[in-house]
Amino acid sequence: MVPVAASAQAPLSAIEWLGQNTPQVRAGPVLLEPPVTKTALRPDIAVQQLEETAEPIGLVPADVTGLPETLWKGSDINRLTQLIREVPVERSPSMQTLLYTLLLSETRSPQAAGNADALLLARLDRLMTLGATDPVESLAETAGPRSGRELFRRWFDASLLNGTEDEACEALDESPSLLNDYPARIFCDARRGDWTSAVLVLDTAHALDILPEEQLNLLDRFLSPDIYDGAPPLPAPRNPDPLTFRLYEAIGERLPTASLPRAFANADLRDIAGWKAQIEAAERLTQIGALPPNRLLGLYTERRPAASGGVWDRVQALQLFETALNQNSVSAVEKTLPGVWSAMQSARLEVPFADLFAERLAQLPLDDARAREIVWRVLLLSPAYEAAAAQPLGQGQRDLFLAALAQGHPGTVPAPGGTAQSIADGFAPDARPPARIQDALARGSLGEAILLSMAAFDSGLDGNAVDLTGAIATFRKVGLEDTVRRACLQLLLLDRR
Repeated sequence: MVPVAASAQAPLSAIEWLGQNTPQVRAGPVLLEPPVTKTALRPDIAVQQLEETAEPIGLVPADVTGLPETLWKGSDINRLTQLIREVPVERSPSMQTLLYTLLLSETRSPQAAGNADALLLARLDRLMTLGATDPVESLAETAGPRSGRELFRRWFDASLLNGTEDEACEALDESPSLLNDYPARIFCDARRGDWTSAVLVLDTAHALDILPEEQLNLLDRFLSPDIYDGAPPLPAPRNPDPLTFRLYEAIGERLPTASLPRAFANADLRDIAGWKAQIEAAERLTQIGALPPNRLLGLYTERRPAASGGVWDRVQALQLFETALNQNSVSAVEKTLPGVWSAMQSARLEVPFADLFAERLAQLPLDDARAREIVWRVLLLSPAYEAAAAQPLGQGQRDLFLAALAQGHPGTVPAPGGTAQSIADGFAPDARPPARIQDALARGSLGEAILLSMAAFDSGLDGNAVDLTGAIATFRKVGLEDTVRRACLQLLLLDRR
């Protein structure tokens, strides 16, 4: 299914709709009998597949995302789940945003029975891989986490990393069959203050010898910290799950998250972590779009850095720049902008920086050539890219191409290189999606076509011109013009290859 442009007619209110669609009422007696047909012809029967009657699940309504509830229609469930779990987006902020939109939009599963939950679980798993634990928790709650073990496990894991596990523990206490996990029962009993039940479950686990020795040792220290006061630390686990991570935290042996999967960085956003750990975790999550830039900005400006080097240099550069911007000092902004821009580039945070500051920077009458160059590129990386393109920085071939690209017609100026030419080819009027993507579109499998195009776009980052051109053509065909323009601008302005 391909999105089409909405009608320009203003939407009717509920009252207006009622006024224009008043049912005709026939005067006379009401006959309490079924209606009788007036012809011998077979009446028209509306047929609809069962998969389309399933309730849509998501956090953002379809009329907000612009994607239909039937996004996954016509696709094989196994193929879809594989694409969702594997489509690469780490190198393109626009592709990250698009993936979040796909995963969070209210959509229906393509199957009404059997493994219909497989798509929802794949969405949750990919969100967790990206580090978006808040959406995982919210999406699982929307779907009803008490309905099955697999869904409950994902809800429970996300709540553990968010530090909001009380509701999940309460649900586990009411329905122990939701999670056949002794450590989880022990942890939740202790969280609820029921130490007697927690100790009983642990004693049972010891007696039955049903848990690995390292888990028993960890749980012993969790429930009886006084006995192990002064004991040497436990060996750090190589691949801890969220519960193990929280248990180590509870016994005072908190595990560093830098070497753990990205989702664990959310645990460092809580107040129990140091300021440096919070900033590094926020940077890691913002790089992949799992954390709003404003949250990172709040951490950057929370206090003055007491050291230098690494993250502290970025904090200082950002604070100096924001102070200059708040004072509306043109000369101070010109002095601090190169330093903060270099810091954001080193941390791959150029797009979040642009989202935060592009609008305010555009209002400053800068005279310094270097500062004006940075501002123009910041604007091209922001939602205001098209307005910025109306006034190109210079008449160089690259700048003119960037301006034309931002306005949606890169083919009208010479391309400054092979990648730029591939982009221009994708915007050409006769550009067509690749055959495999055309097949998906012909089946009405819009979600599958978009995922395939995202994978092709990532391949284009490595120099595959055919894939890049085909991906661009597909995005434009299905109405994702803003997404593809921003993605191509990021490809040319950011060093992600």
